[in-house]
Amino acid sequence: MARDFRKVGVVGLGTMGAGIAEVLARSGLDVVGVEHDEAGVERAQSHLATSTGRAVKRGKLTEQDVSELLGRISMGVDLAALADCELVIEAIPERMELKCALFAELDKLLPEDAVLATNTSALSVTELATTTSRPSRVVGLHWFNPAPVMDLVEVVRTVVTDPSVVEDVEALVTKVGKTDVTAGDRAGFIANALLFGYLNNAVRMYESKYASREDIDAAMRFGCGHPMGPLALLDLIGLDSAYEILETMYAQSRDHRHAPAPLLKQYVTAGLLGRKSGRGIYTYAGEASSEIVPDAQTPAGAAVDAAPRPVRRIGVIGTGTMATGIIEVCAKSGYDVVFRARGEDKVAGVRKKVEGSLDKAVQRGKLTEELRGETLSRITGTTELDDLRDCDLVIEAVVEDLAVKKALFGALDDVMKPGAVLATTTSSLPVIECATATGRPQDVVGMHWFNPATVMKLVEVVPTVTTAPDVVATVLAVCGKTNKHPVLCGDRAGFIVNALLFPYLNDAVKMLEAHYASIDDIDFAMTKGCGHPMGPFALMDVVGLDVTLAIQRTLFYEFREPGDVPAPMLEHLVKAGYMGRKTGRGFRDYAKS
Repeated sequence: MARDFRKVGVVGLGTMGAGIAEVLARSGLDVVGVEHDEAGVERAQSHLATSTGRAVKRGKLTEQDVSELLGRISMGVDLAALADCELVIEAIPERMELKCALFAELDKLLPEDAVLATNTSALSVTELATTTSRPSRVVGLHWFNPAPVMDLVEVVRTVVTDPSVVEDVEALVTKVGKTDVTAGDRAGFIANALLFGYLNNAVRMYESKYASREDIDAAMRFGCGHPMGPLALLDLIGLDSAYEILETMYAQSRDHRHAPAPLLKQYVTAGLLGRKSGRGIYTYAGEASSEIVPDAQTPAGAAVDAAPRPVRRIGVIGTGTMATGIIEVCAKSGYDVVFRARGEDKVAGVRKKVEGSLDKAVQRGKLTEELRGETLSRITGTTELDDLRDCDLVIEAVVEDLAVKKALFGALDDVMKPGAVLATTTSSLPVIECATATGRPQDVVGMHWFNPATVMKLVEVVPTVTTAPDVVATVLAVCGKTNKHPVLCGDRAGFIVNALLFPYLNDAVKMLEAHYASIDDIDFAMTKGCGHPMGPFALMDVVGLDVTLAIQRTLFYEFREPGDVPAPMLEHLVKAGYMGRKTGRGFRDYAKS
């Protein structure tokens, strides 16, 4: 039977430590909090008052609950107050020498059977354990911020941690209403090991001036449903903390993608640490403020200094889910739409899908019958490419095969009127290849919509080195009229979203390959610890493992980053025909569900 901890110590009462103390006390445990000075104790008390007051306003706690909760927490500056605690959790600054010194002191002070836990997010729990005479009773308990809100706690065992200690702290996590994932001791554990490579990649993308900080963040919010963009998240975490975590990860992995981006080091050296200092990658209204204010890097005025070409009639080539969604969106936005299919049965199929989607919108009260009729009246299907001749903009959404796309753009070059804009929805292929297949490369641009197009707000607008400024202005104007959020980026593999997303997915597969954590634990860590709408394995099964592999290969061939080599397990699953939900089996077996 797991041990029932009744008295727990917390050393370090900053935002995280005070939050941990609150969670423990909410569940009826007696908590002894220790800070290094009285000012720290006062800050912790203020934090607790604010946090519990917020919970009262939201109906999560009563005034009586708060009174009893605070009565279970004692705070001071003397470590001796911890002498009879059964478990002590440290939440002091993320510096190994400080933590080691603290653990050595606690080891002398606490009873022999007391458990020592560290809240470190990246440092070696094993190294900390060796500073004590009880390494088998040392464990990692990595909480997520804010502790009263976040559901996840990572339990980190070392090679010498007693299994009963792991069971005891797992039971404690359950008792306080949180969910644990248990992993071995390696830098970053589960969530940060996956998260910080992605965040570092985003800094490198911004550093290279590939896209603006605003567009990088918007791309990941609107394209992936992340609660925050990566650069804003770094400011929230603290750029100094992020730098230290990446340094620790790189020291262990020697993976270049964990080497902190030079720009990150520059910010830290300059004291621009994010929200807590009032300035980081963004500028804030004041220290600890969440309000972003304009600065020298804030985009001013129109993204492109050119007038858009007039667009009244849009052509769409393709009959898949993406093409059908684009047809509906453009027609609902007032454009006349001509779509080209390979046969009359395909024409009828697209029209039926659009009608079904519009009918659902009417049933949900999102569209009137009148607007439904007007939308359908603007849509014309054809099997002839020549029927797109008078379109002002043509968007191709055919199979993701470069040879097929180049052939299509060559044919469009012969058909389309002068000045027509030609756009490709490719998600990772080079747009310039489509442009040079025509005699009008200045008129070709990437316009990467996200699936389903009727729901997803993001469109990545990808000019090539030959694209005319007024062509970019044209597709930006169309995005505005169709109520989409455009982001501008250069013509390189993956654009913004896929270039950040798929290496992270590939890293998750490598983590699974190493038997470091289970599929369920990894997915849970990223949804509950990082707020992602889907875990990496659930997402890959939806996207398709074959698609995931193809995009990852494209990224590797473009950037030649050793860490981007597709995970062998991903290669093997695709060879076996396990493509995800569409085949009934991928990382999970859907045929049985």
